[in-house]
Amino acid sequence: MRAIVIGAGVVGFDVAKLLSQAEHDVVVVDTDADALAHVNEKLDVMTVTGNGTSTKVLERAGIRDARILVAVTAIDEVNIIACMLGDRLGVDTTIARVRSDELTSTDTVLDSQDFGIDLIIHPEESAAAEVTRLIRRASATDVLMLADDRLHLVGLRLDPDSPVIGRSLQDLVMERSDLRFRVMAISRGIRTILPGGSERLRKNDQVFILARPKTIPPVLEMLGKSDRRLQNIMILGGTDIGAKVALQLSQEKNKRVKLVESNRDRAVTLAETLGNCLVIHGEGSDIDLLVKEGLSDMDAFVAVTADEESNLVTCLLAKHLEVRKTVALLSNGGYIPISQSIGLDAAVNTKLAVSREVMRFLRGKHVKSVATVHGLDAEILEIEARPQATITRDSLMNLKLPGRLLIAAVLKGDEIEIATGLTRIEPGDRAYIFVMPAMIAQAEKLFDH
Repeated sequence: MRAIVIGAGVVGFDVAKLLSQAEHDVVVVDTDADALAHVNEKLDVMTVTGNGTSTKVLERAGIRDARILVAVTAIDEVNIIACMLGDRLGVDTTIARVRSDELTSTDTVLDSQDFGIDLIIHPEESAAAEVTRLIRRASATDVLMLADDRLHLVGLRLDPDSPVIGRSLQDLVMERSDLRFRVMAISRGIRTILPGGSERLRKNDQVFILARPKTIPPVLEMLGKSDRRLQNIMILGGTDIGAKVALQLSQEKNKRVKLVESNRDRAVTLAETLGNCLVIHGEGSDIDLLVKEGLSDMDAFVAVTADEESNLVTCLLAKHLEVRKTVALLSNGGYIPISQSIGLDAAVNTKLAVSREVMRFLRGKHVKSVATVHGLDAEILEIEARPQATITRDSLMNLKLPGRLLIAAVLKGDEIEIATGLTRIEPGDRAYIFVMPAMIAQAEKLFDH
């Protein structure tokens, strides 16, 4: 399948890498010859120098043979026009990265379909929502919502004194049979484990729990984690992400939010629009300023500036001052695996939103969504069972499923259930499965006819 990526920046590089790894015929288009040279050096893809809004450039890229076009430049208008052209020239699927909410707001005059765009992605909005969820769930390193928010996947790192250290997952489930939950994955060092019941928990394991939202607090308590609310929050960076996080959190009861922004004009604008948030004009690198403004008294510190090194350093300072929860925006994927090992509680990445949506379109039509989590090699698929599919022939315990695949939950009509060995998947049911990359094709076959 030919895929065209408009934009050779950080996000475009990541998308092109993903498509190339899936053995697709990838062409990257950009006006920046140096950026394309970097892509050529690192990836097995073709490149075309030129503007993605030019029909001639797109023709050179092979647009008439392409099935998917992903426009992820830094300019909304370029992404929109490129998708319009792609749609007119017969591309099956067009995806645009758009920072403005003009096309998705409820009172907009034009929507994405008017421009021939199949999917609009707001990475910054997704990142802001993820930061907000992490602040609301104090103990979590990751929070992912599934099944229209009816299931939460919560990641957390086990403390050395956790009461569950050395115990098997089977023992925990039997001891708390009143709680419906599953440990879906364990990140141990650089390994991702999709555990069986005999797996024993170790200190510093990062475990990923799947449960209904109301079940999460007692499960956290069982694991030795407190979910005490975070009330005093400092946000570094008045970026779109920082402003959205400040707006969402400052509207919640008993939350006091401070936002530090280095640009005076931007700070003035934010002070006018964020009525319940204290906006401070100052440099984030000014440690004395942060301390003076009460950093040591904060429950949480969020660093979402455009300088990820600054985000890392200020979060480490906050941890040194015993701030309970730190969250950093890290655009460089290479920083994410080491972020928690050096002291950060959580990291967010705007690139993941784009990658997740592209992956969804790469899968078969019965794959409804795809998600990934920082630190896990496994993918999370929402996949529909076709009539006569292998997965529908018996209960899960009798099907002898591959070891690197776990069924997490099953959506039956409007009802959602945590999967057990007795669960039986019927045609039309949607299952949420955790699967290692090498097993994805086999997982899809189980649900196909």
